Amino acid sequence: MDVRPSVFDRALRPLHRWVWRDPHRRARKLLRFAETEADGGRDISRAAELTPDPLLRRLYLRHAHDELRHAVLFRSRARTLLVSLPRASRVFEANWLAPGERGLDDLRVDGGGDGALLAFLHLSEKAAAQRFALYRQVLGHDRETQAVFDEVLRDEAFHMSYTQMQLARVAAQRSGTRLWQARLGRLWSAYLRAAAALASVLGTLLLRLQYFLVLPPFALLARRAQRREPSGFVPARPASPLKSQY
Repeated sequence: MDVRPSVFDRALRPLHRWVWRDPHRRARKLLRFAETEADGGRDISRAAELTPDPLLRRLYLRHAHDELRHAVLFRSRARTLLVSLPRASRVFEANWLAPGERGLDDLRVDGGGDGALLAFLHLSEKAAAQRFALYRQVLGHDRETQAVFDEVLRDEAFHMSYTQMQLARVAAQRSGTRLWQARLGRLWSAYLRAAAALASVLGTLLLRLQYFLVLPPFALLARRAQRREPSGFVPARPASPLKSQY
């Protein structure tokens, strides 16, 4: 299955090219992908334990194994990059601009049933495959990292295919409804992530404005008030001897 970036991702290709150009940022993003893949693999292993369907159990276990192997590939490439680079004190990662979000961190395997899980996995794997296809295109200057995405994309194509086929099998009458429910859930999660990122940026901006615009006038007023106060202790004047006799 040939996976191509979505129209939205293609429109943002210059942004993604800038994000992945910096090798330190590239390594950190690969480490984040490794964490997401490993977490997704553990969740899908849990789904394999819960499903009563023997075919789905085998497919889930293969899927989980693929996710864990992807985590090893991403982590290994990230470590290779970091070893070859000078130490950077701080790197702007731009995760909220180009997150590469796979959606598996929102995976819920308890209570929804195989239909809801398959719909969620299908949309997540499709989004991941489209985004990874774009990363493969913008990484022409880094053939080793590009090869990692090539290998991961082969598995993602299989994950997209089997989840779609199995969804049609286990929820033949409600597959479309399941996909729409999963799509709405992903949109809501994306909105919450965007709102949290925007709130973090605005909060940081407001704190800096308070520090540079609000605090200096108060500090100036406090300094002026300190200048108007007496500089030292003034002892009391002793009583007159004549007055003390009467």
